[in-house]
Amino acid sequence: MYLWILATFAAYFIKGLCGFANTLVFTSILSFGTSNANISPIELLIGYPTNFILTWKNRKELDPKVYLPLAGLVLAGSIPGALFLKNVDVGSAKILFGIIVILLGIEMLFRKKRPSGNSKGDSANLENTSRIMLGMVGLLAGVLCGLFGVGALLAAYIDRVTEGGSSFKANISAVFIADNTFRIILYSALHLLTFNTLRSALALIPIALLGLYAGMKSSQIVNETAVRKLMIVLLILSGILLIEQNV
Repeated sequence: MYLWILATFAAYFIKGLCGFANTLVFTSILSFGTSNANISPIELLIGYPTNFILTWKNRKELDPKVYLPLAGLVLAGSIPGALFLKNVDVGSAKILFGIIVILLGIEMLFRKKRPSGNSKGDSANLENTSRIMLGMVGLLAGVLCGLFGVGALLAAYIDRVTEGGSSFKANISAVFIADNTFRIILYSALHLLTFNTLRSALALIPIALLGLYAGMKSSQIVNETAVRKLMIVLLILSGILLIEQNV
């Protein structure tokens, strides 16, 4: 139980700091001894209220052109992802998750920072984004969300079409709310959510809220770039270890 508490606080501290990556941190810590089919439903319930908090806090930065189409695409991809989670071999799922963590970590580590203070450029960037690319990103993000609740691919896209941390957090959290609501219903229908899952989640939600609050406060004083780089390096190492242990 101590490991679950540590994973919860660390994951939602990062979410409060960066607006995402809570699932990557949470699952990376717990995947060494727990099935993803048990981790994802609990993390889903823990993260649900935190997404409402971040969306409400940054509500003035919400942009329907960003979150509405992505929310629809993510929902469409969640169904095959959730079905795969229910039926896949645990060892194979952990290897796949390790590969995903490594690739996403490398992408985030070497991604160039967008220029700030250019809202017109950001709007043009959003309007000129290929519809095919948008569809691919949304569907792949939905599969990852349905399988592991991972939103890093979504974050990589939203980071390119929003300006500033508040706008990023508002729009990605809005997409997560739609995804979380759908997955709660879907996981219930697939019997991935049980009474024990709910009980465990309720016990961990106060820890998640504490971590979220600490992360939000720290984002005002801590060098976010340095924290995110450290987090990414740890995620890549976790992915490598997951693959090594399950090959």
